[in-house]
Amino acid sequence: MTCYHGKILTVNQNDEVYSFLVEKDGKIAYVGNEVPSEYKDAEFVELGKQVLCPSFCDSHQHFASFAMFHAGLNVMEVTSNEEMKEMIKEYVKDAKGKILIAFGASPYSVKEKVLLSREELDSVCPDKPMMIVKYDGHACIVNSKLLAMLDDKVNKLRGYHPDTGEMNQEAFFAVSDFISSSLSIVEMIKGMQKAADYEAKKGIGIIHSVSGIGFPLNMDINMEKWVGRSLQNGMQLRIFSQSMDIGVAKSRGFPRIGGCFECALDGCFGSQDAKLNEPYINDKNNDGVLYYSDEKVIDFCKKANRAGLQIEMHAIGDAAFDQATRCLKAALDDYPRNDHRHGIIHDCLPTEEGIKICKEYHIQMPIQSAFINWKQEPDEYLVSILGEERANRLNPLRTFWDNGIVLSAGSDGPCTDPDPIDWLYKACNHSVKKQSLNIKEALRMCTYNGYWTTFDEKERGSLEVGKIADMVILSENPYEMDVKKLKDLKVNQTILGGKPYQDQNQSVFKAVIKGMFSSNKI
Repeated sequence: MTCYHGKILTVNQNDEVYSFLVEKDGKIAYVGNEVPSEYKDAEFVELGKQVLCPSFCDSHQHFASFAMFHAGLNVMEVTSNEEMKEMIKEYVKDAKGKILIAFGASPYSVKEKVLLSREELDSVCPDKPMMIVKYDGHACIVNSKLLAMLDDKVNKLRGYHPDTGEMNQEAFFAVSDFISSSLSIVEMIKGMQKAADYEAKKGIGIIHSVSGIGFPLNMDINMEKWVGRSLQNGMQLRIFSQSMDIGVAKSRGFPRIGGCFECALDGCFGSQDAKLNEPYINDKNNDGVLYYSDEKVIDFCKKANRAGLQIEMHAIGDAAFDQATRCLKAALDDYPRNDHRHGIIHDCLPTEEGIKICKEYHIQMPIQSAFINWKQEPDEYLVSILGEERANRLNPLRTFWDNGIVLSAGSDGPCTDPDPIDWLYKACNHSVKKQSLNIKEALRMCTYNGYWTTFDEKERGSLEVGKIADMVILSENPYEMDVKKLKDLKVNQTILGGKPYQDQNQSVFKAVIKGMFSSNKI
């Protein structure tokens, strides 16, 4: 039994702040301003200037992909392609694995303003198959060695560019499938265990993973299910199967379906294939790509909704956002449900009509505040392709919030690093000032709302009596900070199930066996 004394940010319905919280047997036994006599013998933890708040939720992440790329070479911070080539040259010397992977390349954050080419990649990695995944997770560059291995699988697909080595759209998905199927189960599970440890250190207590990236027989979904059910020390995983076949979710006992990849309605701004209602200003012949017809998406939504599944779909451009709202509306008109919690992921460029539908039909939004003032996709680039008027309408958090739409925060990892402090800072310091949230709203978005999204709010997400003691000790009280200084906030400790988080320490074999036979929530 432990009693925490200091500022307790409950994130309950009224955002109340108390002085004491008592944890007993992994649950919250008391929250208030005076310690009852029965808890006087508890071990006391004096917080001082630190504060206690609920653990964070990453409400949209590609967990298997994040684990895979987290184990590879991260090139997000390079400032030139020459610097990237030098990093790759050093990495290749000792790197192991059948296929080498680097992640995070952006033509908008390097001085050359272009992606590395296949020829340039060959110059530093000629003998081992290698790919560099673009920061947005929707394109990659392959070297000649890798292209030779998979050319027959991609050469007839949209997005195939063998001259530069760039693969996007369906060609990129095919490359991802090929890479995924080349990885061993042992590699993947070890990577996921390490990724869970990394995220716990960031204060994250639950991860919403969109799973299904091309393993034969959807083996990666099974692996995530096993890992999620075997995770130690309180870390939680909730899985959305990225499929338009509801059987993929139902056969695994999942209550939810959707995500990106097969459930992406369009592309992204980085590759200029996010579907727009009006063309990109730098290419009047291009308004992006809509992957499916309304008929196909409505059919999927109706089947999933009638099956009682929670649905989420990727939509970045305004035309894709409109399609997502139309199709979810059609499904709910066909079979009304009071507490479905269907969602649209990203919602970067919404429309007034789509927002009205989301408000009326209670459609929630796992958004990425990390995309605001994003180094890999800077504002000046977005203005150059969308124009200033549309760019100023991106990620309108305040508009969403004021319309009563439930917002949660996700990293879209590996596209951005799972970092809740960054989510808080960006949400409160929007590049369009009037679209900023206040800190209480932002903290709710990053904690309680995420847990609510997957029906976990009765057990977790706020510091209230009877709930599981999933908590974070922050270095300062964000409620009292200048929002400009929120980036200086630190996660000093993550406490899950009442205990300070410890790294995963079970073998892959033990994790798989435990996960296969466990009934833990997933």
